[in-house]
Amino acid sequence: MTGLFRRYGTVLALTMLATSLIWMVALIVLPNLMMVDLSFRPNLLPAEIGGPKDVHTLANYETLWRNSIHFGIFLKTIWGSTLVTALSLAVCYPIAYYLAQEAGPNRAPLFMMMLLIPYWVNELLRTFAWYIILGYTGPLNAVLQALGITSEPIRFISGDTGVMIGLVYAYILFMVLPLYSAIESLDRNQIEAARDLGASTWRIHWRIVVPHAKPGIVVGCIMTFMLAASSYAVPSILSGGSRWFTEIIYGWFFDGQNWNQGAAYAFILLILCIGFILGMMALFRVRLGDIAK
Repeated sequence: MTGLFRRYGTVLALTMLATSLIWMVALIVLPNLMMVDLSFRPNLLPAEIGGPKDVHTLANYETLWRNSIHFGIFLKTIWGSTLVTALSLAVCYPIAYYLAQEAGPNRAPLFMMMLLIPYWVNELLRTFAWYIILGYTGPLNAVLQALGITSEPIRFISGDTGVMIGLVYAYILFMVLPLYSAIESLDRNQIEAARDLGASTWRIHWRIVVPHAKPGIVVGCIMTFMLAASSYAVPSILSGGSRWFTEIIYGWFFDGQNWNQGAAYAFILLILCIGFILGMMALFRVRLGDIAK
């Protein structure tokens, strides 16, 4: 804080801080407080708002526990988001390590640009592209049949298979970049010293690279999980009828016009994401200061 005032001066530093504070309060704090307040109130007619029926209640939250279908979809969303996070980490860790430690200064920018270019396209268009690729008569099934791997087309867009593939692809960049940033700061000499001492590749990664990259792993997992759990476009397009919890929230808000119930479901999802953040930080023993670095 002192460095900010020293670098930019008192007036400019106060302006920057005030602007950031107003931005956070207006676009993050107040909307969430309004959503929380809505979630504890019943869905009433306009004439009944402010009347004797307009009281705080837990009825909107109890709906999730009483509705076995919605609760099952909620649990499936938790499990699916966790699986997407694990798959993204498994896919992105080798990519990030190669870019940070093996690719070199000439190839790394090229490969990084190849990762970034697809994200210049809107998420909806990328999701519809996967809808075509994974279709029953799409290119992927055509290739599998041409190679003799399958005798008939596979229904990828049925159940949650297409959703898993789509979500891993949709948010792969949010896992790669934190991992790359963390692994890039690792001194290459530590890896070379471990190799000279006879350490295996697996042991080098487990004892040197992964401990050093823990902040990046935590950030990548948090961002991927939160985006996957709150995604609406990918599950609605690639699920083939299998619903995601965000679709239930959307239904309450726009189809059922019950903003109070939708706010309760949305706040439950928010609490889940906060719990995941705290759980990841405790699991990897990472503090906020480590993440900020």
